[in-house]
Amino acid sequence: MSLLVLGLVLFLGVHSTRIVAEGWRGRFIAQRGEMAWKGLYTVLSLAGFALLLWGYGQARLEPTVLWGSPTWTRHLAALLTVPAFILLVASYVPGNAIKARLRHPMVLGVKLWALSHLLANNTLADLLLFGGFLVWAVFSFRAARGRDRANGTVYAPGRALPTVATVVLGLAAWAFFAFWAHGAWIGVKPFGGAMAG
Repeated sequence: MSLLVLGLVLFLGVHSTRIVAEGWRGRFIAQRGEMAWKGLYTVLSLAGFALLLWGYGQARLEPTVLWGSPTWTRHLAALLTVPAFILLVASYVPGNAIKARLRHPMVLGVKLWALSHLLANNTLADLLLFGGFLVWAVFSFRAARGRDRANGTVYAPGRALPTVATVVLGLAAWAFFAFWAHGAWIGVKPFGGAMAG
């Protein structure tokens, strides 16, 4: 469990600098350059991600069950991840109306993903992993909206074609992950395994 906690601290910590240490981040970039910041950010993110994956995998071998999870919660989680995938794709497709309206769709996608997995999973490791990401996403979205207001950021209105493309790509990515990749890579089938994590 300690590896999972360390991984979460590293990964979410480096992703929280714009939430809790925007001034320090700005000074670091001013003194050492943006490439140095991106390098440090990437190394810490990859190290944290590797540790949290390893730690979560270890914790699943001897799970500490906290509550019961009815079978229907797995199906609910799978359905909630549909908009999560669309929101994730919306952060990358230029000119779509979803990003124009929500402004930070990736963070909202992470929020939905984490919430859906908290509903479907029931161990201490799940609470730490998905609960940690959910808390981070809540504060990250709030901070991002605050920066938008402070900077007077204006988002261009979305167009129909990129919006349709966003939804189609998001649905395709969800189907790929739900019906194949989640089982092949994580070892759990959302529509037929013991857990949704």
